[in-house]
Amino acid sequence: MNRSELIAQIKSKQSFLCVGLDTDINKIPEFLLDSEDPIFEFNRQIIDATHDLCVAYKPNTAFYESRGAAGWESLAKTWEYLPNDCFSIADAKRGDIGNTSEMYAKAFFNEKSGGMSFDSITVAPYMGSDSVKPFLGFKDKWVILLALTSNNGSKDFQFLSNDDGYLFEAVIERSCEWGNHENMMYVVGATRGEAFVSIRKHAPNHFLLVPGVGAQGGSLQDVCKYGMNSDCGLLVNSSRSIIYASSGKDFAEKARVEALKIQQEMAVELNKIGF
Repeated sequence: MNRSELIAQIKSKQSFLCVGLDTDINKIPEFLLDSEDPIFEFNRQIIDATHDLCVAYKPNTAFYESRGAAGWESLAKTWEYLPNDCFSIADAKRGDIGNTSEMYAKAFFNEKSGGMSFDSITVAPYMGSDSVKPFLGFKDKWVILLALTSNNGSKDFQFLSNDDGYLFEAVIERSCEWGNHENMMYVVGATRGEAFVSIRKHAPNHFLLVPGVGAQGGSLQDVCKYGMNSDCGLLVNSSRSIIYASSGKDFAEKARVEALKIQQEMAVELNKIGF
């Protein structure tokens, strides 16, 4: 999915919701454990219940990798099931030396070799340009670079400063030399509030993937106030508050109710900018 197609979906659905498929075998409804593939069956029903309300899905690959070969199979089946009108994100947070990154990219971008072809992948920038550029070598694929995260440990490095500003600002400024707003996004935690103003100074046109709304306490209104641009420019992720809204047989229906609440709030925010 390219940028114009993503923007078209946001306009059509009046939503910039990304549903995080952080599917934990220990948290899904117990009755699903009798299924041939409980993880995939859970994801399938969540997708069926929410696909018209969101524009993206983001499986966190750790929840699948932790289950070995069976988990990889669940991930591949989930990717194959994702609707064509939804942007797909492999939340893998890869980042290594160049030839290793190239193999990681093939795993998630090259269906022939890896069995999957996600639209995008999250990448850690700590090792610099040669760990990121291999992902940018794939046509019509996106890198979503970790910039300013919402975890407590983000203060350890991301807010280190010098005369030019904070480290997270340097990451954005330098990485804009490697990619552009057609193939690169940034992860910015919803709990950072006014830090979005600084982000937008360095990356005014890029899309931002924003976790932390919902269970982590981030405010959608603040994210939109400080982070939205003329093309919306946001993908706001919600995981636990949607997919674990119920642990009963009505889990998919309750997931839809929660997704609808967020979508309706998003429609209000989009209306404010005439989108």
